[in-house]
Amino acid sequence: MDSLLYEKRDRIARITLHRPDALNALDDSLNDALWEAWADFARDPEVDVAIVTGTGRAFSAGADLKSTIPRWEKATLLDVRRSTERGIAGGITRGQHRIRKPIIAAVNGHAVGAGFELALACDIRIASQSARFGVFEVRHGLHQADGGLVRLVAIAGIGVALELTLTGREVSAEEALRLGLVSRVVPPEQLLGAAEETARLILANGQEAVRSAKETILELIGRPLDDALRLEALHGRSAAGDFSEVRERLARFLGTERRAPGVTPPGER
Repeated sequence: MDSLLYEKRDRIARITLHRPDALNALDDSLNDALWEAWADFARDPEVDVAIVTGTGRAFSAGADLKSTIPRWEKATLLDVRRSTERGIAGGITRGQHRIRKPIIAAVNGHAVGAGFELALACDIRIASQSARFGVFEVRHGLHQADGGLVRLVAIAGIGVALELTLTGREVSAEEALRLGLVSRVVPPEQLLGAAEETARLILANGQEAVRSAKETILELIGRPLDDALRLEALHGRSAAGDFSEVRERLARFLGTERRAPGVTPPGER
């Protein structure tokens, strides 16, 4: 995995795209390494949150066109059909997109083309002030094919998706925040710290509830209201399992309240 750095510490998996000389462009080697990393993250019980970022001055400049274009020029319709089983970025855009654990993108620089699609496939995006976003595929006579359109519409709406996709213009970190593409913008030196702070907030919660909530939110997209309400109720009521964790957390909460001066716990009022 020379093109990818993958480490685990304190229940957090840290995935770093590591092709700085190529602005972390996604070639076959990096995509294969990402596929293995995402699969390992999904099945490892010792990690609950992932942070993905890039080495150097880019998050990812997108697909490596030097290798991608020649391959697709020679592709058959059957090749195209088979490719739908596994998207770029190691499958997090498509193929391993059902991972229930939360994934945070720490966008340290340019996230354009397929790099933008990778960022959009993450659950939470935190951007450095130096981050830049863009649907650069259209500049090369292409457009998104790995979930970029689907997620851009879901995250920012049809109007934003149309404007960014049809123009192919670059978006600053501050504009990305205004458009709802990212949740926070921080100075470059604070980026990983902010991502880890967010990860720790997630880790403080019940992990089955977190995973069920993520799964439910993604499944609600596009459903009629009545279907969405039923699905939310079903998942929300069943996520607690046998309620053992809920009881433990409630006991700790009530114990904290009992120790707080001047606070009367519920049930004793």
